[in-house]
Amino acid sequence: MNVRLARSSIAVAAALMGAACAGAPTTPASAPSATGSADLAELEALYYARADSARMNVHQADVAFMQGMIGHHAQALVMSELAPERAGSQALRTLAARTINAQNDEIESMRSWLAERVQEVPEVRHDHASMRASMPGMLSPGQLRELEAARGLEFDRLFLTYMIQHHSGAVTMVHELFATDGAALDDTVFKIASDIQVDQTTEIDRMQLMLDALPARP
Repeated sequence: MNVRLARSSIAVAAALMGAACAGAPTTPASAPSATGSADLAELEALYYARADSARMNVHQADVAFMQGMIGHHAQALVMSELAPERAGSQALRTLAARTINAQNDEIESMRSWLAERVQEVPEVRHDHASMRASMPGMLSPGQLRELEAARGLEFDRLFLTYMIQHHSGAVTMVHELFATDGAALDDTVFKIASDIQVDQTTEIDRMQLMLDALPARP
């Protein structure tokens, strides 16, 4: 049961209580019924108990997606943090800065979601050994080293090429989540996954235009 269903249940229960009490003798506003207060407290307790139960009853595909996407975003941060000292254009530095801001925010949201549901919360590590190359779009250690070694125009070319690869992998992960029966019904999971799909698809198009505009290799 999700939070929306729990809220619906408590609203129905409150309405039924009101209907049941409609024919009963009324008490002065200054002297509320002790029984009514107790009933309201029980309803509130029921609501919160159901909300807690819904929060803990998570789909394992949602958990795996959130945990995996934290690591996926972490590699995008590694790539983007190389840009200030290596990029050949201000446009690419701006793109990298936007990526850092957006993905840091999403990482914090995903970590909070996992912690609230008492699930394992991955650390955001920036060393190459922690990068799970098995996830779609992830750069290999060799590709990361190649990007680190590049400067100027060559860095811009590699960054755009590899970030398109990386973003495409994230979109694939979203498609796989949505294709899983019963997954992404949680409001937060659905919103994060949908935002990733829309934002990164848009960025792929933008980066492809930037890549196409770069001078050809000699």
